[in-house]
Formats: sequence, structure tokens, C-alpha cells
Amino acid sequence: MTVQAPSRARRVADLVGRARELGIVVALALVVIPTAFVNPRFVEAQGIRDLLLNASVVAVLAAGQTLVVVTRNVDLSVGSVLGISAFLTAQTFADHPGMPIVVGMLLGVLIGLVCGAVNGLLVAVGRVPSLVVTLGTLYVFRGVDFALAQGTQINATNLPDELLAMGNGRLFGVPVLVLVTLAVVAAAALYLRSYRSGRDLYAIGSNPEAAVLAGIPVPRRVFTAFLLSGTVAGLAGALWVARYGTVDAAAGTGLELQVVAAVVVGGVAIFGGSGTVVGAALGALLLGTIASCLVVLRIPAFWQQAISGALLIGAITVDRLLALRLARELRGRSDHDG
Repeated sequence: MTVQAPSRARRVADLVGRARELGIVVALALVVIPTAFVNPRFVEAQGIRDLLLNASVVAVLAAGQTLVVVTRNVDLSVGSVLGISAFLTAQTFADHPGMPIVVGMLLGVLIGLVCGAVNGLLVAVGRVPSLVVTLGTLYVFRGVDFALAQGTQINATNLPDELLAMGNGRLFGVPVLVLVTLAVVAAAALYLRSYRSGRDLYAIGSNPEAAVLAGIPVPRRVFTAFLLSGTVAGLAGALWVARYGTVDAAAGTGLELQVVAAVVVGGVAIFGGSGTVVGAALGALLLGTIASCLVVLRIPAFWQQAISGALLIGAITVDRLLALRLARELRGRSDHDG
């Protein structure tokens, strides 16, 4: 009898996760359809490509952020990690013409990995709350970025054409940047679902004390989550360069709040233990689509922040209610079996 409760918990949690993702798809339809009536070009092939491109960088960051949030932590430094990675990647390409694209992008990934390791050590080894650590490193990394940049700006004319083509080119009609985003989301989803270390992240977020008793190396897993989040943010910085071309020290400023909103709106529990990378990516797409729709409908930009905030509060409220409902169901099932 005792084996059935965890099994039932997993089934119910999976069902709730799929319901959340379906809810985001429905919300997307409710946003896109009225806008398409106002401007039919909004849903043409180019319009759809623009929507996907605009959400790509946030979706990549959301994939890494999900790994952290499911452990009942948060990484607020991703915007600054993206910024310093983007500037140093762009500067390296500008200073070394002819450098292979892969080498330059790996530099951005390496910078993100180092930043993620700093966060991971402070949280996992130093046992400092992640909110405090990453809020501090948000400013530290951004300060280092401004110190290195010294007010300079890297323009698209200083970057390789192959890099810019990656950010704006297509493969079989699909933007290359979107394909890269899908690959990152798929890899993160596979890791969480199919690897023991990935599944351990859910166990840690659900109950850290029980995870320790179960023999899960909690500090190592939390460190890995922050390391991967930083690495993905470094990749996002390199992709930012490819997408926008012009880069300065302010790149990615404020992006961390959009990422956290996308993750939570996408159904990843802010209290840890549940959620999917696919849902987080859909959350990024929903928020990006709302922003584009507001522009098409000529609604003032400040409503975007208000709507994002309302969606965030609503998602947290729904998540809490679902968690309480799930706990009652499992408790009732356990009492019945007993």
C-alpha cells in the first residue's frame, strides 16, 4: 500500500503539469486571435517568425532558470550574466577577425559557466540563501561588465557576417535562433526527466530534508543547477550578440524579471518540486506574444508590465491552490489505504 502513494503523487503531478501547459496554449490563442482580427498580417509566416525570435533568448534563459527554481531556489543574476557574456563575446569577435564562430560562442558559454559556479558555491557550499546571493551577483556581474566596457559599444559592422547570419538566418524556413532554442529546451527537458541527477532536483525542491535522508547529495545537485543556469545564460549572451549585433554593457538589463515571470507563468512552482522546461518556454512565448500584441493594438507599453505582474501573481496563486489540493488528495488516499 505504501508504494502507491508516491506513484499516485507522480501521476497527479504530471496531470497538473500537462493541464498548465495546455492552459498556456489556450491563453496564447486568446491573445493572438483578437489581434489577428485587427491586423491579419500578425499571423502571417513572417509575423509568427518574429514572435518566436522575440521570445527565443528569454526561453533559453527560462530553460536554465527552471533547473534552479525546481530546487526551491532562484537565480536573479541571469540578466547580468547574459550582459557580461554578450559584451565579452562581441569584443572578442571584434578584436580577432576571422575567429571561428564556435570558438567565440564557447567563450560566452565559459563566462556563463564561471558565473554560475560562483553562484553555486555561495548557495550550495556557503549555504547563503539564493535570493541574497544572486541579487548580489546581479550587481557584481553588471558592475564588472560596465568596468570592462568603459562606455564602449560593439557594432554589427565589427562582427562576423556568419555570426549575424546565425541570429537572423533560416534553415528550411525556420529561424536558426529558434532551432537553437528548441535544442536547449529539449536538452534541459531530457535532463530533468531521464537522468537521475535531474530527477533529484525535483526531490530537493519538494522536500530538502527528506532528500538528504534519501541519500541525495543536495549541495552537489544545487551547485550543478546553478552551474547549468549560468552556462545557459552565457550561451544566451552569445545568442544575443548574434540576434541584435549592437552590444554594450547594458545588454540584458532587467531581463531576469522577465525570465522569472516566464518560468512561473509557465507552471514551474516557485516553491520548488514541480514544473517543466517546456512550460517555462511556453511562458516566455506567452509574455513575448502579449508584448507584441500590445504594440499592434497600440496599447501603452506600461500595460505590458502590469499584465506580466498580474499573470505572475495569478500563476503563484494557482500553483499554491493546486499544491494544497494535491496534498489533501494524497493525505486522504494515505488515510484510506491505512
